[in-house]
Order: sequence, then structure tokens, then C-alpha cells
Amino acid sequence: MTNSVTRRSVLGGALALAALGGGTAVASRSPRVLIATNEPWGTYHVKPLLTEAARRGWRLTQLVPDLSQITPGDPVPVATPETAPRADLLVVTGAGDWPADCARRFRWAPRVASSLAYQQPVEAPRAKELHPWAITSSSAAEARAFRSYLGLSRWRRIQVVGSPQTDDLPKRAPETDLVLVLTSVTHPDGTGSAAPGTELLLASAEKLAASGKRILVGLHPREDRSLWERYEISDVASVRAAARAEAAIGIPGTVFPLVAAVGTPVVGVTDPALSVPDYLLSICSSTISDAGQAVEAVGSAHLPDADTLADAVGPVGGSARRLLDTWSWFAR
Repeated sequence: MTNSVTRRSVLGGALALAALGGGTAVASRSPRVLIATNEPWGTYHVKPLLTEAARRGWRLTQLVPDLSQITPGDPVPVATPETAPRADLLVVTGAGDWPADCARRFRWAPRVASSLAYQQPVEAPRAKELHPWAITSSSAAEARAFRSYLGLSRWRRIQVVGSPQTDDLPKRAPETDLVLVLTSVTHPDGTGSAAPGTELLLASAEKLAASGKRILVGLHPREDRSLWERYEISDVASVRAAARAEAAIGIPGTVFPLVAAVGTPVVGVTDPALSVPDYLLSICSSTISDAGQAVEAVGSAHLPDADTLADAVGPVGGSARRLLDTWSWFAR
């Protein structure tokens, strides 16, 4: 895959048969959809859906325990269970305590489970409480992990719809010696947990900077910004920032396949305590466990083969449409 046109055609066609086509069951009215995520205040997972929802006239509302951690001006509508509008559909994006509590609270509502971020391929303690009517995932690889996470039989169908974050991939224009550093979350908070590896990633960034590389940081929305202020911090989403970089390095997460879909190879920084699904590691050109390996790993970084990339990314283009098409069949 030598250019974005070829890459997009591979990704767009490889899983076309797995993607749901158009059509809506409730086209005559606008569904009211409530969404509960494993990160209760993490509206960044819902934000990529707003454009398509607005086009349809849908009302998406993220359920939050309270408004204490909602930033003023956040474009994602939020409500507590007590103030939420009556639901035509409840979407849960995980089986953590908050989605499970919401599933119990809104047990009368039709329910869909949609993977908007990676989950560990181990059955969650409260997975059996969800009882989803339908299940969606971004890619075939993510679907396999989500199936295990939800404790589903291999016969249960999962719709592969793609990631809305790839619906408008930027044209890649790498700048000489620019490296994108993809952070995770250093300190857990009320919104969600943290991933180990920040010290190793910081040390790797220092090695790269000392070798003459320019560092552009793609911050996780909950990362401690002060840890990275010595470098340029991207003011756009990491998927868009990836278009500028020759290579990316970071703690493997949901954004890794999306960055590779742009055409930017990724190097994984793997702390011994870090646990991520194998498909996120398969996207990596290589993984490092010592900062001294960073310069060589970035210098030789390359994309995975087309089949691996398609398996991890899913279909590109129209993903938000496919996702909401799926939801519409179950909204009432």
C-alpha cells in the first residue's frame, strides 16, 4: 500500500460484506438514544457520532452520574439518569459498572452494545447483565475481542461497521523527522482507569528528541497535559495529526489502527504490566520495552500487511452511517 487511495480501497473493500447496508426502521421519526460508556464522563467516544446524528435529526444523550466532570461547551449532550429524556434505545459501549447500572435502570428500553473503544478479550464480570438485542464493532479483530469481553457464543452475530473516526481520513503529508507520540492515561480518575508505560514513553520521546526528531504529542483526552508540555501538543485529534508524522510511537490503544489507516506506521511501547488485545500489537511495526530501542524502531517503522490492517481497522468510509443504521432497526 503505497498511497492513501490504494490503502482506502483495501480497507473499504476487505470487509464490505461484513458491514450493514442502509435502511432505517424508524425513518418516520427521530429516535432518542441514550449512551452509557465504561468511562462515565468520557464524551470523546460519542463526539464522532454527532455529525451523522445531526444529519438525521437524531437526539443522542450520554448518561453521566452527575455533571461534575463535564467541560463547559462540550458538544455532546449529557444527562443524569434522573434527567434523561425517555429512551427509544439504550446503547452500552462496555460492561463496566456504569453501563451495567444504566442497563438495570433502563431495563425496559431496547438495547444495543457497540464497541467504541477496545476491550480486553476476557469476559467482564457484569457482561451477562446487558442482554443486548444487537452488537456492533469497528472491525473484525475488535469484534473477536468484544465477543470474548461480552461472554458471547461464537454463533452470536456482531455487525462490523467501521470506526466513525475513519470517515474523513486526512491526506497524509509527512514532515521530515516529525514523530507523533501517542499517550495514554497516567493517572486514573473518576472517569476511567490508567495504563502503565508513561515513564517509558517519556524516556523514549527524550531519546528521539536527542536524535534530532521533532516531537508532536497526541494527548489522550484524559492525560495529564503538564507531563508533555516540553513538546508541541497537537491541537487536533491524533488521527488527523498522524498525517503530518513520518511515524508514531505510543502506548497501544484504540487509536493505533486508526493512525495506521492514515498510512502512518506505529511503534508500540509495552510496559510489562500493560495488557492489550493482540490485534493492537499486530498493527505495530515493532514493540519496545526499553527507551534505548526507540530511535531504531521509529527509524525502521513500517505499516503492517494489508490483511492485518483491514482486520484491525474495519471498513473505511460511511462508518457512522452504518452504525446509526444498525441502531435504527432496534429503536422504538
